[in-house]
Amino acid sequence: MEQERQTETPGTSPSGPPDHSDLDEGDESVAPGSGAPALPSHIAGSGALDRLVEAARDYARQAASENTLKAYAKDWAHFARWCRMRGAAPLPASSQLIGLYITDLAAPGGKAPSQSASRPLSVSSIERRLSGLTWGYAQRGERLDRKDRHIASVLAGIRRKHARPPEQKEAILPEDLREMLATLPHDLRGLRDRAILLIGFAGGLRRSEIVSLDHGKDDTPDSGGWVEVLDDGVLIILRGKTGWREVEIARGSSDRTCPIHALTQWLHYARIDFGPIFVATSRNGLKATGERLSGKHVARLIKSCAREAGLRPDLPEAERVRLFSGHSLRAGLASSAEVDERYVQKQLGHASAEMTRRYQRRRDRFRVNLTKAAGL
Repeated sequence: MEQERQTETPGTSPSGPPDHSDLDEGDESVAPGSGAPALPSHIAGSGALDRLVEAARDYARQAASENTLKAYAKDWAHFARWCRMRGAAPLPASSQLIGLYITDLAAPGGKAPSQSASRPLSVSSIERRLSGLTWGYAQRGERLDRKDRHIASVLAGIRRKHARPPEQKEAILPEDLREMLATLPHDLRGLRDRAILLIGFAGGLRRSEIVSLDHGKDDTPDSGGWVEVLDDGVLIILRGKTGWREVEIARGSSDRTCPIHALTQWLHYARIDFGPIFVATSRNGLKATGERLSGKHVARLIKSCAREAGLRPDLPEAERVRLFSGHSLRAGLASSAEVDERYVQKQLGHASAEMTRRYQRRRDRFRVNLTKAAGL
């Protein structure tokens, strides 16, 4: 956070398999003849068809977010490097090799995690790596069958032996948020960060959703949604994994903690009426730039404010900082809102009440007593 306040920086053969010799192992591009949309080999190309192919490829690229694609590309690059160091080839797809790869991720060098010098990955990280490899093979015209016994049985064993309950981030409760807001300066950058914290908390937004917001609909190609300021609050239209959803944020009880007041103050003094809402500021902090902030800024902001506010003083500073993240805002709303659970579920955009309960850190767990209800 301190550093951020000083400066802000925003070929195929008809008779054989695809030829991957011209494709670098870590290349993120899509090779000809791979999973990218293309004309069937028996149809002659034309200007109109070529334009449709390019449009189809563009749509295919939009099937996943930019951050997801970057993560998948890193997963493939790591696997390719792992293969190269062991004298193996990543292509063609080999379920046996993938089984050995995920084994090495769980137990580096074939040693137990406690005996290995390298840090083993968690089960969720290994599953994410497999998703990245599935994507990587698809881009290269190959298919990775994750249900193959060489992969599925090893992964099942990893889950059984190493799976642990997910580590939950600390919830930022209303009293915590007030103390965090008090640490922010009363300048343009402080106005922005105050709006980020309050909008993120009241909307139960993910950090990526916060920074993806635009002032209006279709302002920028990379927009993840936009806001509409109304008399009674703000309506946020978000593009999620399964479609569009609306998030309503009503006005607060005082200007000091009102997310609508904080947002309108930031928009007014930063003179933002088009494009990204949350952007970087100049070095002297006197004006806003047009550069959209990244989700990492939200994470740094939360950790920094939590540290400066002295939250969880019973723990060492390094451990306290690790406790808080972007999800702390969502968990704070889910844990604090004294309303019917279905309203919290809708605000967070969860498909099930069970997922919402995972975010509730201090709910009344035994309010419904099934033991007595059953007659015991």
